[in-house]
Amino acid sequence: MRGVIFDGKQTQVVDDLEIRDPGPGEVLVRVSAAGLCHSDLSVVDGTIPFPVPVVLGHEGAGVVEAVGVGVTHVQPGDHVALSTLANCGACAECDRGRPTMCRKAIGMPQQPFARDGVPLYQFASNSAFAERTIVKAVQAVRIPTGIPLTSAALIGCGVLTGVGAVLNRARVDRGDSVLVIGTGGIGLNVIQGARIAGALTIVAVDANPAKEAVARQFGATHFLTSTGGVKDVLPHGADHAFECVGRVELIRQAIDLLDRHGQAILLGVPPATAEASFLVSSMYLDKSILGCRYGSSRPQRDIALYADLYRDGRLLLDGLVTTTYPVDDFAKAAEDAREGRVARAVLTF
Repeated sequence: MRGVIFDGKQTQVVDDLEIRDPGPGEVLVRVSAAGLCHSDLSVVDGTIPFPVPVVLGHEGAGVVEAVGVGVTHVQPGDHVALSTLANCGACAECDRGRPTMCRKAIGMPQQPFARDGVPLYQFASNSAFAERTIVKAVQAVRIPTGIPLTSAALIGCGVLTGVGAVLNRARVDRGDSVLVIGTGGIGLNVIQGARIAGALTIVAVDANPAKEAVARQFGATHFLTSTGGVKDVLPHGADHAFECVGRVELIRQAIDLLDRHGQAILLGVPPATAEASFLVSSMYLDKSILGCRYGSSRPQRDIALYADLYRDGRLLLDGLVTTTYPVDDFAKAAEDAREGRVARAVLTF
């Protein structure tokens, strides 16, 4: 079968991947579409360290092909969106409703794939850039068949992370002010999460002026090409500032632009050894800096919620898919994503 692999030096589309059968508590999914997220590119450029060789991809949707022993909530033929959260469901964090903190879901890559007898790692417990992938049962969330799979693919990372950061982590309230730095796939979902939450002022900042139209479509009330004009819109600063790029200088700007009691939420991913600074004295006005993993999501609950919001016309997915690419055109999709020519590239099989 076809898939996109990274061997530590280059990415390539291959057609001789093999995958094992699903074991107990696992689901085999025939992938129909997969979003190309910057986290995939960050593995390739070394920003995110990951063992190789690896099958890339982590934002996908498809059709269940087979299930292992003990799986009852999905069956062959079901349409599913895939999450990256292979949590155990039995530890204290899972029991508290915080599966993103499950230690079984972090740093334990599996090797369900092989090529010429050599095992390949699975990226983010998902590897959606393959015609078929195996996930834990908890990662496969059934969705209505009326949702296009090219749109549903985006729920499993961009929507869960962006909208989830607003609703689950920051808990933006009605009338709040929100600053969003970076309007890629994650930033756009932060914007629409703020709109859904009832934020009154949503200021989007992106150096590319061509992104203004889609940012406003998703709910931005203001658009700026730098943070220099934020205080003109929000003289006292923002209640919530989301950094969605992953640059330490922008993290500092997000913190500096907070109002009293404001909180900065970090979603962008800088290099693993990056350090950021802030003015300590400014924090004593009840300000906070919040990390956020995967939108603090509970995928079985949240994906179903977002699917319903999409069907009601309150959550936008189709506007994020500006271009679809056959998987064989992965190099072109990656180039367009790096250059910011598309809000989200989606690979199809």
